[in-house]
Formats: sequence, structure tokens, C-alpha cells
Amino acid sequence: MPSWLEKHAPRRFDDLAVPEQICKALTTVSLSGSPPHLLITGPAGVGKTAAWRLVARQLLGPGWKSTTHILQARDLAGSSGAMQKFEDFLRPSGRTSRDTLAGRTSLEAFDRSMWESSPTRDPPPAGVELAPPTKGMIPVSRLIVIEDADHLGPKRQPYLRRMMESESTTSRFIFTARAPSRIMDALRSRSKHLRIPSVESEKLESILQEVATKEKIQPAPGLFGDIIHVSGGNLRKAVFMLELLARTNQVEDRSSVHKLVAASTLQGGRLMIEMALRGRIIEWRWETVYGRKKKMLSGAMAELDRLMMDLSLDKDDVISQLHRVLTSGRLMLPPELQAELLDRLAECDSRLGRSSYPRIQFERFLHEVSEAGLRHGMVMA
Repeated sequence: MPSWLEKHAPRRFDDLAVPEQICKALTTVSLSGSPPHLLITGPAGVGKTAAWRLVARQLLGPGWKSTTHILQARDLAGSSGAMQKFEDFLRPSGRTSRDTLAGRTSLEAFDRSMWESSPTRDPPPAGVELAPPTKGMIPVSRLIVIEDADHLGPKRQPYLRRMMESESTTSRFIFTARAPSRIMDALRSRSKHLRIPSVESEKLESILQEVATKEKIQPAPGLFGDIIHVSGGNLRKAVFMLELLARTNQVEDRSSVHKLVAASTLQGGRLMIEMALRGRIIEWRWETVYGRKKKMLSGAMAELDRLMMDLSLDKDDVISQLHRVLTSGRLMLPPELQAELLDRLAECDSRLGRSSYPRIQFERFLHEVSEAGLRHGMVMA
């Protein structure tokens, strides 16, 4: 089952959630007989990938996927043998070969009749097909896409610059990045720079409403506003959150957005550790439920129950969240206390593999955290 991000992806440049001048620039570039290299920048989730896919479809025709080559530069950062992987991508026949992706041509660019286009399923993004090349003009037949190009580093960028200058006769490079300042001037000066800003709230609400109508769902009043506030201009995050709530039958509950945010962040694990360090493992409070006073569990154990029961996190999820809390530095713990808590967490993880009652093992871990907090002067006896 395709995700809504794929199912409701833009099919035309007019469908992109970008300013009008960006839309016009993309259309002009795609209809040009000799388009420039592109540098598409902007925050996460604003449509950089959707934009270059439409450009590729317009430039290369319905068979664009066969001659579009994609490299995720973020995957290269910090990995061993990254330079060799990068060179192998640009020189598939080997580093000593003179054959490069940028130097290759494709017959598909010269004979588009071999591909059948369906206007209802894959319409031309600009509304019209690219005109046949004029006499003497060699059309673009290949695109090389470098996503997250701001993670290329200082060694790989000059390699790209030389290839762009000498071998990209029938190929074009498209770069996407969040921080264009990390891309060397030589690459930026050889590319047309299009910066996409965060999606405006009105546009986000319009798109969410359109998706909801197509999917035949009725969200609770105010739900869109909460999603827009949490997403912070990130369209991908907003659509994904709406889909997740719809697939879990929570679109009619406005509080589900808060629960989802709490489940996907470190808030619950951080509260558990903080309360345990202060000795607040098991506490009770009185609450009015349906007009009657009821004794309710609170403290660190209540937060554990909320994570495991209300948010459906299993024992491995809880361990992972606690580990991230302890190693993220948000609690600003002394190094000795941090090391001790990590040791106790490792022992808890080991016990969980031999126990059928994870709640008991987590309660033991929280009591160990409380004892450590007492020794380090974080709670009074």
C-alpha cells in the first residue's frame, strides 16, 4: 500500500507548495532546450525532491527513471570508503575508466515515441511535452541527482566541479541541500540556485484538506491547526502525521496529535528518569472521575505505564528511548552518574531478555536510578 506522500505527490509544477516565482523558474528550466545545472535548497519537507522529480519527468519524458541517477550524499558522510563509493557512482565502469555517467548519452532522449504516456496517470508537469530539439542541438539525456549535497565535504565537491565542466554535454546535475553555504562557490556558480522557503500555514491547511477529502476522512475540529503547528512548515511531516492518525483511527480525537508527539520524542523517557532521580517512583493522587474521587498512580511508574499501554511502546522501544535520553545530554548529568545509569540500563536490558514481566524489570531499574540519585545528592532521604 503506497503512502499518502507518494499517492498524493505533485503531478504538475502548479501542484508544488512553492512560491509562484519558484514554480515559474522550474517550468522555464524544464522547457528549455539547454537547461542549466540546478541547486534546489530549503528546509526539510518543503518539496525539494518533488521539484526535481517533476523537472526530470519534463526533461526526459515518461522514461525518466531509467536515466536519472540518484546519490544520497548524507549516506557518505562518516562512512568508510566514502570517496571510493562516490567515484564508483560517477564512474560505474571503474575509477580508471574514461566512461562516466556525465559523459553518457541515451537513445531514450532522442526517441520518446518508445514510451507511452498516459495523461491521466503521468501528465507532463508543465502541461505540454518538451518540444523536439532543433537542428544541431543535442538534448539532455541523463540527470545526475545529488541529494543532501551539503554533506559532500571538501574532497568530493572539486571532483564534481571538474566533471560538470568537462563531461556534462548531454547530462545535467541537480543538487538538493538544506545549507547551501556548505557547498563550494565553484559548484554554486555553475548552477541555477532555487531556494524554497517553509510552506505557509494557509497552503499547508489547503493541502491537508485536499488530502483528507480524497481519502474521505473527517478530522476533528482544530486537528489541522495542531498538525500545522507541530510540523513547523514541513509539508512532508504534516501529511505523514495526518496519514498516521488516519490509519490508527485517531483523526476524530484532537488530543491524538499531542499523544503522537509525546510518543515520537524523548519526553516520556526524560520524565521517567527525572522523577526517578528525585525518588518519585510510585506516587498516588486523587482525581475526580465521573463525579467520584479515584486514587490514581503517578510518578515514574505512571509514565512507564503511559508509554507501554497508552502509546503501545514495547520493552525494546522503552529501552531505546531511555538510552537516547541518557546519552543526549539533555539531563546534564555528571559523567559519573551518567555512566552508572547506563550500566543499570544495560543490566535491565539483559534481564528483560530472561523475564516475561517487563514492568517488574523497569520498576527495579527505576529504583536503582533513585538510589543513584540519592548517592549523588539529587534527592533527600
